[in-house]
Parts: sequence; structure tokens; C-alpha cells
Amino acid sequence: MPDEAHWSSFFEQEGALDQLLPRDGKTSSVIEFGCGYGTFTLPVARRASGIVTALDIEPDMVDAVARKAETAGLKNVRVALRDFVADGTGLESGSQSHAMIFNLLHLEEPIALLREALRVLEDGGSLSVTHWRSDIATPRGPSLSIRPSPEQCRAWMEEAGFRDVEPVNLKNCCPYHFGLVGRAFKR
Repeated sequence: MPDEAHWSSFFEQEGALDQLLPRDGKTSSVIEFGCGYGTFTLPVARRASGIVTALDIEPDMVDAVARKAETAGLKNVRVALRDFVADGTGLESGSQSHAMIFNLLHLEEPIALLREALRVLEDGGSLSVTHWRSDIATPRGPSLSIRPSPEQCRAWMEEAGFRDVEPVNLKNCCPYHFGLVGRAFKR
């Protein structure tokens, strides 16, 4: 990870969340896979009516996000050190209204991660996915050779069980990223 100020310069968080979160305002419980510096954790927590669970494998990131949430007076943020790829989220099935997977689907088992997101989402819940664009060079991110395309991410989301997967326009707020949103219908 680059330093936090440099990292944050790649995103206009509020604009991205306007596009990625459910438009019906039904964002209560949220799970964030890989919270990093909390770039999106704190803005989501200000919007969510319930608990935002932020997971990361890096102890320094978990500590930093917990401190930021406390300083900001956000009592609805729960941060946990967790290898969710190997161990899952530890959350109950159907317990979340929204899930966020940002810049992670270049990992080795993307469908397994997407299935874990589906498992913890309630029926009708939503998943937002962003990733570094694979069609242009960007100032950060994994090598272009391992970045998934929007089409590949959509196919993975659908294979994992998500429906109504749609692209989201992030060009004005996150020019180095693409976005997708899908629904968890479990009937």
C-alpha cells in the first residue's frame, strides 16, 4: 500500500458510494472485505443505519481503522483482523444488507470470495465490486497481466450466484477503477 494520502487521491469516496450503494437507501449492515486504511469504511459507516464490519488481514490497517472510527465517534464500526479468504468472515449467513469487495478480485480464488459474500448477504442484499481498470496503466494496483476485466468480474459474480449484475460509472470519481453491483436473490 502506498502512503494513505497518496492512496486516497485515487478515489472520491462519496461520489463512488453514491454509485455503488443501494439507491433505495436500504443500507443497514455492511461487510467490507479488505478495509485497508478505511478509505470507504468511515464514509459507509456515516450512511449505514447498522453495523459496518470491516475486515483486513493486516494488523496495522485494522488498528488504524479502529482508531479513526473511535476518533470520528462512529460507534457502528466493527473492525476485525481476519484472513477472510482462508477462514471466511465469521458472520452469520444472511446477516448483511450490503457487501463491498474493492480491489481484491485478482486473488487466486475470486469465486470463493464472492460465494462468501453471497452467503452473508440477506435475500435481496447487494454487492458492490470495484477493481483497477485493466485497459489502461494506472499509478498503482497489481500488474495489468493479473487484473480482471469488468466482463470477467461479472462472469465470476454470476457464477457465484449473484443476479442483476450491472456496471457502475465511476469515471468521474474513480477514473482508474471500474465498478459493478449485483444482487443476492436466494429463493
